[in-house]
Amino acid sequence: MRQFSAELKNIFSNRKVLIPIIAILFIPVLYAGMFLWAFWDPYAYLENLPVAIVNQDKGAELDGKQLELGKDLTEKLTDSQQFDFHVVEKEQGYKGLEEQDYYILVEIPENFSANATTLLEEKPEKLEIKYVPNEGANFLSSQIGETAMKEIKAEISKKIIATYSENIFDSVTDMAGGLEQAADGAGQLNDGTAQVNEGVGQIKTNLETLASKSIEFEEGVQSAAAGSTELAKGSAELNQGLQQLDDNYSKLVTGTAKAQAGAEQMKKQLPAGITAGISAKLTESSTALNAGIDQFEGELGSTLSSQIADQMIAQQKAKMQELAGAMIANGVPAETVNKIMEEQQQTAPTKEQVQQQVAQGINPGLHQGFTQFKTGVNSQLLGATNGLEEELKKQTDPAFDQLISGIGEINENQVKIQQGIHQLAEGSAALNSGANELSSGMGQLSDGSEKIADGTGKLAAGSEELKTGTEKLQDGTTELKDKLAEGAEKAGSVQANGDTYDMMGEPVTVEKDAINTVPNYGTGFAPYFISLGLFVGALLLSIVYQLREPALQPKSALQWFTSKLGVIVMVGVIQALVVDFVLLVGLGIEVQSLGLFIVTSIITSIVFITLVQMLVTTLADVGRFVAILILIMQLTTSAGTFPLALIPDALQAFNAYLPMTYTVQAFKAVISSGDYSYMWQNNFILLGYAACFMLVTLGYFVVKFKRGHAGETIVEQTA
Repeated sequence: MRQFSAELKNIFSNRKVLIPIIAILFIPVLYAGMFLWAFWDPYAYLENLPVAIVNQDKGAELDGKQLELGKDLTEKLTDSQQFDFHVVEKEQGYKGLEEQDYYILVEIPENFSANATTLLEEKPEKLEIKYVPNEGANFLSSQIGETAMKEIKAEISKKIIATYSENIFDSVTDMAGGLEQAADGAGQLNDGTAQVNEGVGQIKTNLETLASKSIEFEEGVQSAAAGSTELAKGSAELNQGLQQLDDNYSKLVTGTAKAQAGAEQMKKQLPAGITAGISAKLTESSTALNAGIDQFEGELGSTLSSQIADQMIAQQKAKMQELAGAMIANGVPAETVNKIMEEQQQTAPTKEQVQQQVAQGINPGLHQGFTQFKTGVNSQLLGATNGLEEELKKQTDPAFDQLISGIGEINENQVKIQQGIHQLAEGSAALNSGANELSSGMGQLSDGSEKIADGTGKLAAGSEELKTGTEKLQDGTTELKDKLAEGAEKAGSVQANGDTYDMMGEPVTVEKDAINTVPNYGTGFAPYFISLGLFVGALLLSIVYQLREPALQPKSALQWFTSKLGVIVMVGVIQALVVDFVLLVGLGIEVQSLGLFIVTSIITSIVFITLVQMLVTTLADVGRFVAILILIMQLTTSAGTFPLALIPDALQAFNAYLPMTYTVQAFKAVISSGDYSYMWQNNFILLGYAACFMLVTLGYFVVKFKRGHAGETIVEQTA
């Protein structure tokens, strides 16, 4: 105690020591207080930061409304008073930026609103705001400006989206009316589909009738083919008989004597008998042929009308396919288009109806043509018999007259008779050839009639599938009508107002719900600057106060050590209390616990005082240099400003070994978080540091005392 009193007496009796120590007491306040006061809440003064706005936007038109985004943005910024905004011309703005009249310049280009109208185009243009900070004048102001620009960007995006949302909701309302009209149209389509379904039923019935009639047509053609075969057979027999007559003519010449008696009777009966036999055959074949031609006429008309009807229906289907492609291209769903196509097929005229209309146009012409054909064929057949009878009379009458006149005339005219017989044989051969061709054609007609019968049978079977399809089409149109009506009702129920547009423009808001809230910059930086101020105070104390030489000859090393320690601890405590008073009363810092805040300040000051004592006592001026190096390392690794993860990895390793790390963490706990267990954890570590520093210093005094320092003469200390 005597040694400690001597130290105090030496301080208070020497103004050159007392005054610097008193000044040292306020060094931590100058560091911590002044720094925190200057940066206590810089964002509260953003309204004083001059910012230039250059608005060159020319505006644009969107859906008949004038869009002035540049003007709206300028007014909103100036009204917000977030900065000291100045609306200036471009040249004036950039000049003021260079002369540091403005820290930031915001330029709105002339196409700002025009680009906003391109949102729904194929290649929309982004809106661009030019942000020009003068980073050389003040870098932090540019960082603050970037944060403000993000808010401006969000506000512009909100306005654009809200504007387009209003247009979209208007379109939805219009769409509701269109869906109602579409539902009405679908109802009409459904009615038409029902009619188509009914018509398809009639087609099915008519096709079944056609299939049965085609069988009768085939039987008639086969009958005509049989008649033509008999005609060919009869003409062949006639040709053979004439050939035999020609061959046996010589026998006739030799038998003229026998024939003279019956020549008169033969003259009367032979031509008529021959003609009657041939005529009977031809008449029978002509009747069968006419019946076959009549059946062929009816079936040919049906076939032609069916083919024409198929072509007309195919063309109609092609047009509907083209219409379906156009509907899909205009945004109508493919499922809806398919249902409409099915309904149209059900409502379209049936093939039977089309075929009936076609038949009404072509049947009269076919009937007239076949009538002429039958007349020509019958005329040829009848003409053939008439010519034959006349030829026979022409050739036989002179012969019989000669026979009657005498046998001599027969010999004279036998050459003429033989020539006539040859001509008759040639005519018969030609007739036989025509009959064969007619028989062949009727065979082909018979084959065609079989194919027609087969085709009509398949067509009748297909009509059943068509009937099923039209029923499905009617079901689809009913569903289409119901769905369109439902869609119109839902679209019409959409109600939009200003709140809706605002929600679309800003669908997500961020609510900050922080823990351990820090009200301002000063409170956030207080742990760092308090630690810095107390360390600097301890370092400067080592300059104005002798930490080695005692004021009075000590009797022991412990007495020597405690006297020095007592003085510097007293000064350190006073420094801590002064800092606390200025922060609590002068700046109004809010802490979780006043008492623990003061305790933490005192522990921090003692740790730094004992650290500096250890370095300066053991190393003198070198110790002060080492203390400065430790201060620098602590300032960069204590995580008092930026998080530890944001500093280089090489520096992060020093964080756990330097005492300022724990002073900062203890102050954060007692000022902001209120985690007192964590505060005490750090404070105990700091007390451990202080104990280690004191033991090293005590060890130095023990060694020094044993080497005879106690026997030295103590000189009065001077500053």
